[in-house]
Amino acid sequence: MKKLRENDHLVGYVFSAPFILGFLVFTLYPILSSLYYSFTDYTMLGAPNWVGLDNYQKMLFHDDKYAKSVSVTLTYVLSSVPLRLAFALLVAMILNRAVTGIGLYRSAYYLPSLIGGSVAVSIMWSQVFGSDGLVNSVLRTFGVDASTNYVGSPGYAIWTLIALSVWQFGSSMLIFLAGLKSIPASYYEAASVDGANGLHRFFKITLPLLSPIILFNLIMQTISAFMTFTPAYIISRGDGRPVDETLVYSLYLYRKAFEFSSMGFASAMAWIMLIVIGLLTLLIFQSSKYWVHYETKGEG
Repeated sequence: MKKLRENDHLVGYVFSAPFILGFLVFTLYPILSSLYYSFTDYTMLGAPNWVGLDNYQKMLFHDDKYAKSVSVTLTYVLSSVPLRLAFALLVAMILNRAVTGIGLYRSAYYLPSLIGGSVAVSIMWSQVFGSDGLVNSVLRTFGVDASTNYVGSPGYAIWTLIALSVWQFGSSMLIFLAGLKSIPASYYEAASVDGANGLHRFFKITLPLLSPIILFNLIMQTISAFMTFTPAYIISRGDGRPVDETLVYSLYLYRKAFEFSSMGFASAMAWIMLIVIGLLTLLIFQSSKYWVHYETKGEG
Protein backbone atom coordinates (compact mmCIF):
# COMPACT_ATOMS: atom_id res chain seq x y z
CA MET A 1 0.00 0.00 0.00
CA LYS A 2 2.83 2.36 0.90
CA LYS A 3 4.52 1.59 -2.40
CA LEU A 4 1.32 2.46 -4.30
CA ARG A 5 1.14 5.85 -2.56
CA GLU A 6 4.77 6.54 -3.49
CA ASN A 7 4.00 5.66 -7.13
CA ASP A 8 1.02 8.04 -7.07
CA HIS A 9 3.29 10.84 -5.86
CA LEU A 10 5.82 9.99 -8.56
CA VAL A 11 3.15 10.18 -11.26
CA GLY A 12 2.08 13.57 -9.92
CA TYR A 13 5.66 14.86 -10.04
CA VAL A 14 6.11 13.59 -13.59
CA PHE A 15 2.96 15.31 -14.88
CA SER A 16 3.71 18.58 -13.06
CA ALA A 17 7.39 18.61 -14.09
CA PRO A 18 6.85 20.35 -17.48
CA PHE A 19 4.99 23.23 -15.82
CA ILE A 20 7.52 23.52 -12.98
CA LEU A 21 10.47 23.47 -15.38
CA GLY A 22 8.75 25.93 -17.71
CA PHE A 23 8.06 28.29 -14.80
CA LEU A 24 11.64 28.08 -13.52
CA VAL A 25 13.30 28.48 -16.94
CA PHE A 26 10.94 30.87 -18.75
CA THR A 27 9.47 32.92 -15.88
CA LEU A 28 11.43 32.89 -12.63
CA TYR A 29 14.91 32.92 -14.17
CA PRO A 30 14.18 35.87 -16.54
CA ILE A 31 12.58 37.81 -13.66
CA LEU A 32 15.59 37.35 -11.39
CA SER A 33 17.99 38.01 -14.28
CA SER A 34 16.29 41.30 -15.13
CA LEU A 35 16.48 42.33 -11.47
CA TYR A 36 20.23 41.67 -11.48
CA TYR A 37 20.74 43.41 -14.85
CA SER A 38 18.90 46.50 -13.59
CA PHE A 39 21.92 47.13 -11.32
CA THR A 40 24.43 46.68 -14.16
CA ASP A 41 25.44 48.36 -17.43
CA TYR A 42 24.68 45.21 -19.44
CA THR A 43 24.56 45.81 -23.21
CA MET A 44 24.30 42.20 -24.51
CA LEU A 45 27.71 42.67 -26.14
CA GLY A 46 29.79 41.88 -23.09
CA ALA A 47 29.73 40.84 -19.46
CA PRO A 48 27.55 42.99 -17.20
CA ASN A 49 29.34 45.36 -14.83
CA TRP A 50 27.77 46.23 -11.48
CA VAL A 51 26.81 49.93 -11.29
CA GLY A 52 24.43 49.85 -8.32
CA LEU A 53 21.62 52.40 -8.50
CA ASP A 54 23.09 54.36 -11.42
CA ASN A 55 20.40 53.20 -13.87
CA TYR A 56 17.64 54.27 -11.50
CA GLN A 57 19.27 57.63 -10.83
CA LYS A 58 19.72 58.35 -14.55
CA MET A 59 16.18 57.29 -15.25
CA LEU A 60 14.48 59.33 -12.57
CA PHE A 61 16.67 62.45 -12.51
CA HIS A 62 18.70 62.77 -15.73
CA ASP A 63 16.59 61.42 -18.62
CA ASP A 64 14.13 63.85 -20.18
CA LYS A 65 12.79 61.22 -22.56
CA TYR A 66 11.97 58.95 -19.64
CA ALA A 67 9.96 61.75 -18.02
CA LYS A 68 8.22 62.31 -21.36
CA SER A 69 7.35 58.61 -21.66
CA VAL A 70 5.86 58.66 -18.16
CA SER A 71 3.77 61.72 -19.02
CA VAL A 72 2.52 60.20 -22.29
CA THR A 73 1.69 56.90 -20.59
CA LEU A 74 -0.25 58.58 -17.78
CA THR A 75 -2.23 60.59 -20.34
CA TYR A 76 -2.96 57.40 -22.24
CA VAL A 77 -3.97 55.36 -19.17
CA LEU A 78 -6.06 58.07 -17.48
CA SER A 79 -7.94 58.79 -20.72
CA SER A 80 -8.31 55.41 -22.40
CA VAL A 81 -9.30 53.26 -19.42
CA PRO A 82 -12.34 55.31 -18.23
CA LEU A 83 -13.52 55.90 -21.82
CA ARG A 84 -13.12 52.23 -22.70
CA LEU A 85 -15.02 51.03 -19.63
CA ALA A 86 -17.79 53.59 -20.09
CA PHE A 87 -18.22 52.70 -23.75
CA ALA A 88 -18.13 48.96 -22.97
CA LEU A 89 -20.84 49.35 -20.33
CA LEU A 90 -22.99 51.47 -22.64
CA VAL A 91 -22.83 48.91 -25.46
CA ALA A 92 -23.38 46.02 -23.01
CA MET A 93 -26.57 47.66 -21.79
CA ILE A 94 -27.76 48.15 -25.38
CA LEU A 95 -27.03 44.50 -26.22
CA ASN A 96 -28.63 43.20 -23.04
CA ARG A 97 -31.97 42.80 -24.77
CA ALA A 98 -33.93 39.90 -26.18
CA VAL A 99 -33.84 40.95 -29.82
CA THR A 100 -33.72 38.74 -32.90
CA GLY A 101 -30.13 38.30 -34.09
CA ILE A 102 -28.63 39.85 -30.96
CA GLY A 103 -25.92 37.16 -30.89
CA LEU A 104 -24.66 38.38 -34.26
CA TYR A 105 -24.40 41.95 -32.98
CA ARG A 106 -22.52 40.79 -29.88
CA SER A 107 -20.03 38.89 -32.03
CA ALA A 108 -19.57 41.90 -34.31
CA TYR A 109 -18.88 44.24 -31.39
CA TYR A 110 -16.44 41.76 -29.85
CA LEU A 111 -14.46 41.31 -33.08
CA PRO A 112 -12.28 44.46 -32.69
CA SER A 113 -10.93 43.07 -29.41
CA LEU A 114 -9.67 39.98 -31.23
CA ILE A 115 -7.82 41.88 -33.95
CA GLY A 116 -7.41 45.34 -32.41
CA GLY A 117 -3.86 44.82 -31.13
CA SER A 118 -2.55 43.41 -34.40
CA VAL A 119 0.01 45.02 -36.67
CA ALA A 120 -2.43 45.09 -39.61
CA VAL A 121 -5.10 46.98 -37.64
CA SER A 122 -2.53 49.46 -36.34
CA ILE A 123 -1.45 50.16 -39.93
CA MET A 124 -5.08 50.53 -40.95
CA TRP A 125 -5.66 52.90 -38.03
CA SER A 126 -2.77 55.13 -39.10
CA GLN A 127 -4.34 55.29 -42.57
CA VAL A 128 -7.79 56.14 -41.18
CA PHE A 129 -6.34 59.14 -39.32
CA GLY A 130 -3.94 60.16 -42.10
CA SER A 131 -4.25 63.34 -44.13
CA ASP A 132 -6.22 61.50 -46.85
CA GLY A 133 -7.85 59.03 -44.47
CA LEU A 134 -11.43 58.19 -43.61
CA VAL A 135 -11.78 60.81 -40.86
CA ASN A 136 -10.86 63.71 -43.14
CA SER A 137 -13.00 62.26 -45.94
CA VAL A 138 -16.05 62.22 -43.68
CA LEU A 139 -15.34 65.78 -42.53
CA ARG A 140 -15.05 66.96 -46.15
CA THR A 141 -18.50 65.58 -46.94
CA PHE A 142 -19.82 68.05 -44.35
CA GLY A 143 -18.00 70.95 -45.98
CA VAL A 144 -15.02 71.02 -43.58
CA ASP A 145 -11.66 71.72 -45.22
CA ALA A 146 -9.87 68.89 -43.40
CA SER A 147 -6.37 67.75 -44.33
CA THR A 148 -4.75 67.18 -40.94
CA ASN A 149 -2.50 64.17 -40.52
CA TYR A 150 -3.70 63.28 -37.03
CA VAL A 151 -1.13 60.55 -36.37
CA GLY A 152 1.67 62.98 -37.26
CA SER A 153 0.42 66.07 -35.45
CA PRO A 154 1.37 66.98 -31.87
CA GLY A 155 -1.74 67.18 -29.75
CA TYR A 156 -3.65 64.72 -31.92
CA ALA A 157 -1.33 61.70 -32.18
CA ILE A 158 -1.84 60.35 -28.64
CA TRP A 159 -5.61 60.62 -29.09
CA THR A 160 -5.50 58.34 -32.10
CA LEU A 161 -3.94 55.70 -29.81
CA ILE A 162 -6.61 56.37 -27.19
CA ALA A 163 -9.33 56.02 -29.84
CA LEU A 164 -7.88 52.67 -30.92
CA SER A 165 -7.87 51.49 -27.31
CA VAL A 166 -11.51 52.52 -26.82
CA TRP A 167 -12.41 50.72 -30.05
CA GLN A 168 -11.14 47.48 -28.48
CA PHE A 169 -13.86 47.42 -25.84
CA GLY A 170 -15.20 43.96 -26.66
CA SER A 171 -13.72 41.91 -23.81
CA SER A 172 -14.90 44.36 -21.16
CA MET A 173 -18.28 44.52 -22.86
CA LEU A 174 -18.76 40.75 -22.63
CA ILE A 175 -17.87 40.75 -18.93
CA PHE A 176 -20.28 43.61 -18.29
CA LEU A 177 -22.94 41.78 -20.30
CA ALA A 178 -22.54 38.68 -18.13
CA GLY A 179 -22.87 40.86 -15.04
CA LEU A 180 -26.00 42.56 -16.35
CA LYS A 181 -27.62 39.18 -16.99
CA SER A 182 -26.96 38.16 -13.39
CA ILE A 183 -29.01 41.07 -11.99
CA PRO A 184 -32.54 39.81 -11.21
CA ALA A 185 -35.23 41.48 -13.31
CA SER A 186 -37.41 41.66 -10.18
CA TYR A 187 -35.17 44.46 -8.85
CA TYR A 188 -35.99 46.67 -11.83
CA GLU A 189 -39.67 45.73 -11.69
CA ALA A 190 -39.90 46.67 -8.02
CA ALA A 191 -38.09 49.96 -8.70
CA SER A 192 -40.48 50.77 -11.55
CA VAL A 193 -43.46 50.12 -9.30
CA ASP A 194 -41.96 52.58 -6.80
CA GLY A 195 -41.73 55.21 -9.54
CA ALA A 196 -37.98 55.06 -10.26
CA ASN A 197 -37.01 56.27 -13.73
CA GLY A 198 -34.20 54.93 -15.92
CA LEU A 199 -31.47 57.05 -14.34
CA HIS A 200 -32.51 56.07 -10.82
CA ARG A 201 -32.51 52.38 -11.76
CA PHE A 202 -29.07 52.75 -13.34
CA PHE A 203 -27.43 54.49 -10.38
CA LYS A 204 -29.30 52.68 -7.59
CA ILE A 205 -29.41 49.14 -9.00
CA THR A 206 -27.18 48.58 -12.04
CA LEU A 207 -24.00 50.35 -10.92
CA PRO A 208 -23.96 49.03 -7.32
CA LEU A 209 -24.55 45.43 -8.42
CA LEU A 210 -21.99 45.74 -11.22
CA SER A 211 -19.36 47.34 -9.00
CA PRO A 212 -17.38 44.08 -8.41
CA ILE A 213 -17.22 43.60 -12.19
CA ILE A 214 -16.24 47.24 -12.68
CA LEU A 215 -13.42 46.65 -10.19
CA PHE A 216 -12.19 43.61 -12.13
CA ASN A 217 -12.37 45.38 -15.49
CA LEU A 218 -10.71 48.50 -14.09
CA ILE A 219 -7.72 46.56 -12.79
CA MET A 220 -7.29 44.43 -15.92
CA GLN A 221 -7.66 47.36 -18.33
CA THR A 222 -5.32 49.57 -16.29
CA ILE A 223 -2.59 46.93 -16.36
CA SER A 224 -3.15 46.39 -20.09
CA ALA A 225 -3.00 50.14 -20.79
CA PHE A 226 0.33 50.53 -18.99
CA MET A 227 1.81 47.75 -21.13
CA THR A 228 0.48 48.88 -24.52
CA PHE A 229 3.12 48.60 -27.22
CA THR A 230 2.14 47.42 -30.71
CA PRO A 231 -0.19 50.30 -31.73
CA ALA A 232 2.30 52.92 -30.48
CA TYR A 233 5.19 51.18 -32.26
CA ILE A 234 3.38 50.90 -35.58
CA ILE A 235 1.63 54.27 -35.63
CA SER A 236 4.74 56.17 -34.50
CA ARG A 237 7.02 54.09 -36.76
CA GLY A 238 8.93 52.90 -33.74
CA ASP A 239 10.29 56.20 -32.43
CA GLY A 240 7.39 57.92 -30.68
CA ARG A 241 6.86 60.56 -33.36
CA PRO A 242 5.77 63.28 -33.60
CA VAL A 243 8.21 64.83 -31.08
CA ASP A 244 7.74 61.90 -28.66
CA GLU A 245 3.97 62.49 -28.39
CA THR A 246 3.33 58.73 -28.69
CA LEU A 247 6.42 57.59 -26.77
CA VAL A 248 4.59 55.34 -24.30
CA TYR A 249 6.58 53.67 -21.53
CA SER A 250 6.85 50.22 -23.10
CA LEU A 251 7.98 51.71 -26.43
CA TYR A 252 10.79 53.66 -24.75
CA LEU A 253 11.76 50.54 -22.80
CA TYR A 254 11.94 48.60 -26.07
CA ARG A 255 14.08 51.28 -27.71
CA LYS A 256 16.47 51.39 -24.77
CA ALA A 257 16.87 47.61 -24.80
CA PHE A 258 17.04 46.76 -28.52
CA GLU A 259 17.95 49.98 -30.33
CA PHE A 260 20.42 51.49 -27.86
CA SER A 261 21.55 48.12 -26.39
CA SER A 262 21.10 49.47 -22.88
CA MET A 263 19.64 46.30 -21.40
CA GLY A 264 20.51 47.28 -17.83
CA PHE A 265 18.64 50.57 -18.12
CA ALA A 266 15.67 48.81 -19.75
CA SER A 267 15.59 46.23 -16.96
CA ALA A 268 15.45 49.04 -14.41
CA MET A 269 12.57 50.59 -16.35
CA ALA A 270 10.72 47.27 -16.30
CA TRP A 271 11.07 46.99 -12.53
CA ILE A 272 9.84 50.55 -12.00
CA MET A 273 6.80 49.71 -14.14
CA LEU A 274 6.19 46.55 -12.10
CA ILE A 275 6.36 48.48 -8.84
CA VAL A 276 4.07 51.27 -10.09
CA ILE A 277 1.47 48.82 -11.44
CA GLY A 278 1.61 46.84 -8.19
CA LEU A 279 1.12 49.96 -6.06
CA LEU A 280 -1.66 51.25 -8.29
CA THR A 281 -3.45 47.89 -8.15
CA LEU A 282 -3.13 47.89 -4.37
CA LEU A 283 -4.54 51.43 -4.24
CA ILE A 284 -7.53 50.41 -6.36
CA PHE A 285 -8.16 47.42 -4.11
CA GLN A 286 -7.92 49.59 -1.00
CA SER A 287 -10.35 52.13 -2.45
CA SER A 288 -12.84 49.41 -3.42
CA LYS A 289 -14.21 49.17 0.12
CA TYR A 290 -15.74 52.62 -0.40
CA TRP A 291 -17.46 51.98 -3.74
CA VAL A 292 -17.73 48.24 -4.41
CA HIS A 293 -20.99 46.69 -3.25
CA TYR A 294 -21.23 43.00 -2.34
CA GLU A 295 -24.66 41.43 -1.94
CA THR A 296 -23.48 39.07 0.81
CA LYS A 297 -22.28 40.93 3.88
CA GLY A 298 -18.67 40.32 4.76
CA GLU A 299 -17.50 39.35 1.27
CA GLY A 300 -15.82 42.74 0.72
